[in-house]
Amino acid sequence: MRIRALVKRIIRQFIRDKRTLAMMFIAPLLILTLVNLVFSNNDYEPKIAVVSDQTMIIKKFETADKAFTGYNSREAAIDDLKEEKLDAYIEINSPTTKITLEGSNPTANKASMQTVEKALKALNTNSSEQSSIKPEINYLHGSPDMETFDYIGPFLIGFFIFFFVFLIAGVSFLRERTTGTLERLLATPLRRWEMVAGYVLGFGIFTVIQSAIIVAFAIYVLDIMMAGSIWFVILITLMLAVTALSLGTLLSAFAKNELQMIQFIPIVVVPQVFFSGLFNIETMADWLKPFSYIMPLTYGGEAIRDVMIQGGGWGHIYDEVLVLAGFSLLFMTLNVLALKKHRKL
Repeated sequence: MRIRALVKRIIRQFIRDKRTLAMMFIAPLLILTLVNLVFSNNDYEPKIAVVSDQTMIIKKFETADKAFTGYNSREAAIDDLKEEKLDAYIEINSPTTKITLEGSNPTANKASMQTVEKALKALNTNSSEQSSIKPEINYLHGSPDMETFDYIGPFLIGFFIFFFVFLIAGVSFLRERTTGTLERLLATPLRRWEMVAGYVLGFGIFTVIQSAIIVAFAIYVLDIMMAGSIWFVILITLMLAVTALSLGTLLSAFAKNELQMIQFIPIVVVPQVFFSGLFNIETMADWLKPFSYIMPLTYGGEAIRDVMIQGGGWGHIYDEVLVLAGFSLLFMTLNVLALKKHRKL
């Protein structure tokens, strides 16, 4: 009888807690659906430019595969390669053949080389002399020794910082409310925006330390590729941490306990993994790609990658930094509005 009574009590608790039921039954289905959508699409299709002093060769490549596009000059191909509009370009001026890869993405590099080799093999079947010539391979960024971890590492750095700051800040701010500290603060002349700013700055001190430790460990201990300035990486991770901090404190206003705060992870954090660039967005369905634009981790991960792999400076990352700053200001503003239900000023 006592066991049955306990079972009934637990069942009632679960039925009353709709968020827990959703996390148990709906969240796994959502995550499995995302995994299926991300990994069930076509292989990566590279974009390759063809530069040659012979128009006939360019036409042959364009006919051989839709991945190839003819360019009038080497300079134009290099410009598009720098802007990541191309994955590679092949320059054929008899008797030399040069292949230049953008180099940042190992998946794109592999797909580009396979496409070029297949086209060269098909076009050179009737020319034993040309088929014996080995093309020269160059990298705009990266190197032949670049590992997969070097590519996903920048996104992992951003993800771990975002995840832990989001969780710790949200739970901590929630605890301030459940223990009555928030109500006592609201009883003072302290304004809502001052309270939000104070929490962000207070937690921000520790996020600076966290960002510096994680970045230094990845570069100097794990030996991840680092082509740019470490200070730019720390700046980006700090902006990403502030975004996660403001978002975590915002969502904590809609949670009654720590468990409900954790329940936001499948909704807020997990989608960031799939749409931030950790997995190749180009292989996703077209209707899924726009979701990446509303993910803060997309901008943080791309900016870190631009610095660590491509050696980019402020001119390459300022737009991503400004977007992260915009996210932070938006979440902090919503934070101020969310405190209205606790006190009207």
